[in-house]
Amino acid sequence: MRNFHFPGRSTVHATNAMVATSHPQASLAAIEVLREGGTAVDAAVAGSAVLGVIEPQSTGIGGDCFALIQPRGEGKIIAYNGSGRAPKAANADWYLERKITSVPLTSAHAVSIPGVIDAFATVLRDHGKFGFDRLLQPAIKAAEEGYVVAPRIAFDWKNQFEKLKNGTNTVRYLLPGGKPPVAGDVIRQAELGKTLRAIAKDGRDGFYKGAIAEDMVETLRGIGGLHTLDDFAAHTTEVTTPIGTMYKGYDVWQCPPNGPGVTALLMLNILSRFDLTKYAPVSVERFHLEAEAARIAYMNREMHVASPAHMKINVAEMLEKGFADEYISKIRMDGMLDLPNVAPPMNPSTIYITVVDKDRNVCSFINSVAHSFGSAIVSNKTGVLFQNRAGGFRIQPGHPNCIEGGKRPLHTIMPGLLTKGGRSTMSFAVMGGQYQPTGQTHLLTNILDYGCDVQEAIDMPRGLHYEGQYQLEDSVPADIVEGLKKLGHKTTSVVGPLGGAQAIWIDWEKGTLTGGSDPRKDGCALGY
Repeated sequence: MRNFHFPGRSTVHATNAMVATSHPQASLAAIEVLREGGTAVDAAVAGSAVLGVIEPQSTGIGGDCFALIQPRGEGKIIAYNGSGRAPKAANADWYLERKITSVPLTSAHAVSIPGVIDAFATVLRDHGKFGFDRLLQPAIKAAEEGYVVAPRIAFDWKNQFEKLKNGTNTVRYLLPGGKPPVAGDVIRQAELGKTLRAIAKDGRDGFYKGAIAEDMVETLRGIGGLHTLDDFAAHTTEVTTPIGTMYKGYDVWQCPPNGPGVTALLMLNILSRFDLTKYAPVSVERFHLEAEAARIAYMNREMHVASPAHMKINVAEMLEKGFADEYISKIRMDGMLDLPNVAPPMNPSTIYITVVDKDRNVCSFINSVAHSFGSAIVSNKTGVLFQNRAGGFRIQPGHPNCIEGGKRPLHTIMPGLLTKGGRSTMSFAVMGGQYQPTGQTHLLTNILDYGCDVQEAIDMPRGLHYEGQYQLEDSVPADIVEGLKKLGHKTTSVVGPLGGAQAIWIDWEKGTLTGGSDPRKDGCALGY
């Protein structure tokens, strides 16, 4: 075993198919679909729907999703943008006239149209064998018959007690007995189960039209929202082409904006200018370089990235090797760059699923309600918890990411895919709001520079340079922390685990799959 290994889990191995999720119940639901002959996408939808019930702080049918799919693991990769738009009536002037200069995160104004159900329907249309009538059954069962609260979920629930205590319908739906549930408690959500049954019967229109949509609009408008039935009915998923860069002989793929994946690609382009292997994987130098790359990449993201039609420079320009060279060329090992302090507006929660099926169809699938428990607004009668993804907009006329009716906000969730010679090598992502670009970069460099397997790469100690502070996990050794301070980094110990990852590595020669799942979450990889 390598001397930099941090004790964690074993990798999981299989020959037929594999799934990795943040909860065993979701992993099992996905495996059962695969055993029945379902595709990777069928399994991802089933598992994701389960997580929308049993991991409500992170995801749900009131949220958004993105996906990268490569049929049979080779050839064309398809990107799906399942993120929602602002209501048609939203615009910066409306907010500024009312002295609102940033989107309040627990208000109806933070709620963009939920995109996940239409995204489910779209990927199933293109790559699925089963329909909602089969795939939503495990989620319906969990909602109606009850599920047991897992430890990490209980931790998050307790941390969000004040938010839920003051939310809209959240006490009734999410604080049974007026308290956050603890690990081992059984939770039932009959209204959500009924809503899922309606979607299983009527498909995406069962959510975006009719009684469920009417209740969602009535709830949001009742607390000041600008949403209309037309906003819900008009929602669509965008099928797009991924963006990528090469690192260490591999191609790294991301969804294009309004997804934030370009941030990770920019970080990799920056780090490709340095030989990380000169430094230990857990060292002052490695953590320093990662932080400097993050500071440059995140700064550029906040300045430039938005819904594509509103960007003033395009992604191709951002991915040119000379982009941001004025900053990159000044990176030094004895101190920090003098950069503007950019404070991204959100730090949300997320779930990620990766699935590879027996035909080697590869699905990298991520969805989220944004901040933990989203907007803390639950629809009156349906049990749908709304995301607060519109909090990712700025109320700043002239800025590419300024709020506007029908526009998508700058996002934080980003599924990843690694290929070599056009073939899928690893489907992966790292959850955790603003950590995701840094997390993906950290994971990839652990594997491609330091030779870690997927589980070792996931287990490795982490840090995030965010809002002027270097947030470091407790597993980062004290001498590394002190060394970073000497370089000028303001360090702080991160509260709770930093992010969560899943990954599946495909070995085409051996015909095997190797999975890893983050011990910072409750989940696991399973294969058969």
